[in-house]
Amino acid sequence: MRWLKMLISAILPTNCGVVLMIINAKDWRRPAFDNDAKVQSAVAEMLAEIERDGNDAITRYSLKFDQCEPKVIALKPFEEYQLDPDLADSIKLAAKRIEAFASFQKEGLTSKTFSDDYGTFGQVVSPIERVGAYIPGGRYPLISTALMTLIPAKIAGCPVRVACSPSDNPAILAAASLAGATEFIRLGGVQAIGALTFGFDEIEPVNIIVGPGNAWVNEAKKQVQSRVKIDGLAGPSELLAICDGEQPVDWIALDALAQAEHDPLACSLIVSDDKKWLESLSDFLKSDKETLTLIDNGQIELIFASQPAELVDFSEGYAPEHLMLCHQKINAEQLSNYGSLFVGANSAVALGDYISGPNHTLPTLGYAKQSGGLSVSAFLKITTIQNVSDNGRVYLSNAAQKIADAEGLKFHAKSLQIRT
Repeated sequence: MRWLKMLISAILPTNCGVVLMIINAKDWRRPAFDNDAKVQSAVAEMLAEIERDGNDAITRYSLKFDQCEPKVIALKPFEEYQLDPDLADSIKLAAKRIEAFASFQKEGLTSKTFSDDYGTFGQVVSPIERVGAYIPGGRYPLISTALMTLIPAKIAGCPVRVACSPSDNPAILAAASLAGATEFIRLGGVQAIGALTFGFDEIEPVNIIVGPGNAWVNEAKKQVQSRVKIDGLAGPSELLAICDGEQPVDWIALDALAQAEHDPLACSLIVSDDKKWLESLSDFLKSDKETLTLIDNGQIELIFASQPAELVDFSEGYAPEHLMLCHQKINAEQLSNYGSLFVGANSAVALGDYISGPNHTLPTLGYAKQSGGLSVSAFLKITTIQNVSDNGRVYLSNAAQKIADAEGLKFHAKSLQIRT
């Protein structure tokens, strides 16, 4: 419905006011989002040049797009960056909480074994060796992304943690230092993803690349994922707020606006079974001149559903990045498709963006139906160990040989038969 609202806004005289329709839930459809063929082709060409020409291509593209040469920056201790004291304290508090939550996540991810009559079998949990964290620096210098991408890697025990950002803003450098970056490259865009994938100067290729970016960075991550693990493909920021009409309209409106301001393609949906409350929310949003551009762009959408069950169905089908639940007749247990769930009006989504503790790098575009957000587990690999006993060698080989025979794999069968 976004295109319809934009069309109406375009043809109406300006004195008619801003259009903010209330849409029925059954009529709403997620806007299509995909990189066009030109972006895909250009990214493929850039990555091919970076793989072939190495530092020369990386430098060439950095000068072209960011007007600066790439640079490896030696990070100083956090305290030496002389940030505003209140900002420094806030960054330290955020880091402490993110670290505590990542440590909590890691507790259940342990190496362990079990034994029976046929041997000892187990799993080994170990850190990925080399991590690349992309920290955007375009529209806004994202201090929080440095914390959210690097701290879980540090808690996982990854020995090499390379931060890459087009920004050398002192707050970004300070946050990367506090979060445990072992190296920092001032480099952005496709060329940064290429450098992390193929190497740059004395920095070797990484094993995993995490962190959000624009459409070009996203496409680059997509194209290198056969060479390096990635955390996921990030689309525009999303919020779905389920409300029963008991919440202050200004609280919910500001939550919606906060997510919409991330990106011109970001979208905040507010869905309720209280139509009068939605109308009040619409009036509030249209009363503030600062919000009009976001509304005109179709980045705020108000959706009506007639009953709680319909609200649940809508949410489960949408699978939002951020899901805000402010409805007394809906329990959190009824919902499963979301990146992160914020229960109650106290739980501002912006708290999750910065300081609650759970990671803010979350699935978008409906991928929450099959995957979760970035966590310490992304930086760990689970391998297995098998130590078969003499009893197991005979008993299990007899059974396995029958399966091998059925599959027609004769050398599998012979390797088992010789052990019986």
